[in-house]
Amino acid sequence: MKSEHPAIKIKLQILCGEAIAMGPGKADLLDAIAAEGSISGAGRRMGMSYRRAWQLVDLMNRCWQSPLVETSPGSARGGGARLTAEGTAVLGDYRALQAALDARTGHADAATLAARLRARPLRSQAERGEASREG
Repeated sequence: MKSEHPAIKIKLQILCGEAIAMGPGKADLLDAIAAEGSISGAGRRMGMSYRRAWQLVDLMNRCWQSPLVETSPGSARGGGARLTAEGTAVLGDYRALQAALDARTGHADAATLAARLRARPLRSQAERGEASREG
């Protein structure tokens, strides 16, 4: 069995009103669009539908001052998508900030919090009740 240690994971989300303008999944989607050259290819790479990938791109484009992804219409060769200069800059800034936050998980305060965590949660009251009925 794998040894379990308490850990701290920092999840960076940037909000635009109530919407998440950028988070780990959207950053991964931008990386996939840059690699695949299309929203549909990026969606396939990430195991999501084209519709869902397009919705996320549309939200990001509406949240930032300039669009992050530019699309070209389909033709006989097919359409495509690419990150704009703003998209590349936002993605780079997001990844840099995430790396800086990840580095902070080794900070003394993070270690103090992690030391207070259990390796895993205690069994719930329902789980304890099920165990006593089985025994």
